[in-house]
Parts: sequence; C-alpha cells; structure tokens
Amino acid sequence: MDVPTRVRGLVVDGRFWYPRFPRMRRVVPAEVVLAWPEFRVDGRWLSVSELFASAGAGRAGEDGGFSDTGPETLFEAVSRTAVDWDGTAVCPASAGPCDLSAHLLVDLGRFDSRDELFDRHGQTLCRAARLLAGPVPGRRTAGL
Repeated sequence: MDVPTRVRGLVVDGRFWYPRFPRMRRVVPAEVVLAWPEFRVDGRWLSVSELFASAGAGRAGEDGGFSDTGPETLFEAVSRTAVDWDGTAVCPASAGPCDLSAHLLVDLGRFDSRDELFDRHGQTLCRAARLLAGPVPGRRTAGL
C-alpha cells in the first residue's frame, strides 16, 4: 500500500545542534534547513512525530524527551517521544522536553518532497560538505 508523503520545511537555529557537535561549532551553520516528514494516513496529514510517538511512548527503560545531548538522534527520538516544533503539544513532565519550538526560526511550509524544499530554499551545506560530512551526523554521539 502506498502512503503519500511530504515534508515540512523548517529553519532551525544552528545552536540547537551544538550539544551534538560541541567541537564542531564553527562548521555548524547559523540556520539549518530541516525536512520534517509527514504522512497521509486515513485522510489526515500526520507529522513523523505524531505518527510514531504514541506507539513508542512509555517504553520500558526509556525516559525523557529529546535534548540532543545523548547518543540518540532527533529522528530516532520520534519513535518514543513527541517532538513538537509548534509549542502546542502537551509534554508530560515525566517525558522531559518535547517542545522544540524555541529553536524554530522559520516555518517554510509544506513541500511534495525533500528535493522540492531544497531546490527552493537551498541546502544548509554545500554539496562537497554534504558528501564528506553526510555519514558523520547520523552516527555521531552527542558530546564528541
């Protein structure tokens, strides 16, 4: 079964990524364009966080929201906690921070694909930097 997808273009303050890359702050852009996935399910568009967080909420051995200070990436976090870019979600006190709206600088709207978003608003890093650095962020533990 095909599930229609799109992305929400977000411009996130580069300082949001500092805990993950404290020694690489000079190369972290001031503004990072983020493609936040959305899926059409039962006639409604749901963000990746809305779709997966409720299924993973409260898993044994995992607590806290997402702070970008541990080994978990932002996209891994959505499997167990809400990630709210709008400041509208109710984040249980026991879940830790899920409201990331303070880091959102600009909402660029919705796009049919990541390519459309990046074609219109550009990538944060040049192509050479993406090719060299691409494998690093996804495997990088915070604090290194």
